[in-house]
Amino acid sequence: MELSSAFEERVRQMEDARNHCMTRLQAEKEILAAKTRLLAAKAAAARRLERRRLLLERRAADLASRALAARAGIDAANARRLAVARDISSTNGEIEEAQRKAEEWDRFYESKRKEMEEFRAMSQQFEAGARQEVQRLKASVSQLQAALQELQSGGLRSDDAGIGAAEARKADLMAKKAKLDETLAQARQFRALLRQQLQKAFASSQVRDQKGAQN
Repeated sequence: MELSSAFEERVRQMEDARNHCMTRLQAEKEILAAKTRLLAAKAAAARRLERRRLLLERRAADLASRALAARAGIDAANARRLAVARDISSTNGEIEEAQRKAEEWDRFYESKRKEMEEFRAMSQQFEAGARQEVQRLKASVSQLQAALQELQSGGLRSDDAGIGAAEARKADLMAKKAKLDETLAQARQFRALLRQQLQKAFASSQVRDQKGAQN
């Protein structure tokens, strides 16, 4: 009986030890499961954080790319603005140069016009006076010729000195008439030359203006 009791006690102790071990193993298993779940949760959180980091990095790269594109657009706009400003400045310079040339041409044309008018008035005045002088000389020549004819046809006595003086007077008058005719012809040529120079100056100014407009 004592042996049986001892054996049962021993069996009971072993059963208790086994139960204690099973309880301990179950507790450790639950702790391990909890740690595993915790690690899994941490790993999931880490993966979420990594995805968020990658997303933020992509957003940062996209923003940087947009910023570079915007900067390039701003630089291009500034370049275009500077180009337009240069074009406007160049155009203003060309306009001012054209206005200056136009003003110079207006002054030149006005001065030439005044010179032409003055010369025309002087030429007309000179031509009128010359014509009057020519008419007067013609009348004198006619009178001398009539006097000579009268002397020659009337049979009146005249000495060689008187006839020679009349002939000399006639020759002098004819020479003066020829000189006046030459002076009138020179005046006409000078007037035509001045008109031709004025036309050439006008044509040259137009050619310069056309070349300036093409450049």
